Amino acid sequence: AGFRVVYPINQAGKLDEIMSVLGASYFRVIGKNQIYGLSGRGLAIDTGLPIAEEFPAFREFWLRRPKPKDKHLTFYALMDSVRASGAYEFTLTPGADAVLSVKSRVFLRRDASPTTIGIAPLTSMFLFGPQQPSPTPNFRPAIHDSNGLSVRRGDGEWIWRPLVNPSMVTISDIAAENPKGFGLLQRGRDFSRYEDLKDRYDLRPSAWIEPTNDWGKGNVRLVEIPTADETNDNIVTLWVPDVRPPFGEPMRFDYRMHWTMDEPALMKGDISHVWQTMRSSGEFYQSNLIRAGDGTLAFLVDFKGPSLRKLPKDARPTAVVGANDNVEIVGTELQPNPAIQGWRLSYRIKIKNPAVSSDLDAVLKLGDRTLTETWKFRLPPSQAATNKGAYLNRFKAME
Repeated sequence: AGFRVVYPINQAGKLDEIMSVLGASYFRVIGKNQIYGLSGRGLAIDTGLPIAEEFPAFREFWLRRPKPKDKHLTFYALMDSVRASGAYEFTLTPGADAVLSVKSRVFLRRDASPTTIGIAPLTSMFLFGPQQPSPTPNFRPAIHDSNGLSVRRGDGEWIWRPLVNPSMVTISDIAAENPKGFGLLQRGRDFSRYEDLKDRYDLRPSAWIEPTNDWGKGNVRLVEIPTADETNDNIVTLWVPDVRPPFGEPMRFDYRMHWTMDEPALMKGDISHVWQTMRSSGEFYQSNLIRAGDGTLAFLVDFKGPSLRKLPKDARPTAVVGANDNVEIVGTELQPNPAIQGWRLSYRIKIKNPAVSSDLDAVLKLGDRTLTETWKFRLPPSQAATNKGAYLNRFKAME
């Protein structure tokens, strides 16, 4: 079915499992002092669509025997599926952060063109957290393998998209030409964020995809699927290219995968990041904590990082906020957060139609200078409101 890789990653002379390749085109990797969390995949076909998903599989493997002093392992995989085939080269370099270099050559079959091809897919789990509190009491403040999608566009813009556990399948696309990177991250490493002695979500790695050749135009796609418990992987992200090569020519996508617990180190430069997102409890379109009864929903977004930490004491950044037409922004407030040497944005909104998705965004600036990544949050439609709307439409049609 597959194989596992062992290496003395945590203690000299003690072999620990650092990679598992097992099932379809799935694999997991960990670095030093990490435990398995999210998974990588070789290829995704029609993921998240209202049609049957196709699961390509690695049918054969070839492993290069490492030399006695080698610090890496190279292996090859033959991928096969109904509508595609491909060849892959993987090079695994263990360490505090494990790095998996990937070269892929994927061919589409002549008589079966897939609706959606997903490159460098990642599969994870999000049940609840501060951005979407648990609907029932739980001693754990959060349960997730990842809590957000990070994207660095080709123009250098950083985007942070907190994850949600929706009431129906939700697909979000972030356009990016020749992206510099994307991944599902587990931000927040304090044990107190999870309080789980058994599953240790604080030790589960993030996975960052870094393209190493020209990927062209396309979208980083996020698929969020409803789940009632933490045993189901309900989060998928992947790259969807705009253009496919002619029949007989391969799709060439090369990249490095970083499996890390040092998420701030991924953001090279002076940019600051979203430390956490919090919102009031209740349904997506209801608020009972902030000004209960006025129909508003409240968000608190904490930003921290070098660009904010280095600001002069008299400098005051501004918050540039936005939303789609389904959102009324009631008010915002930006104030210092000395606990993290950052800033906290309070963001209050009203949802006009709970049966429609609501998109929010915010970024901190100092004059024309961008200080932080862009926070983007999507409130999916409420299943109850959608069902009610469909019922009313059918009733009107009957009349």
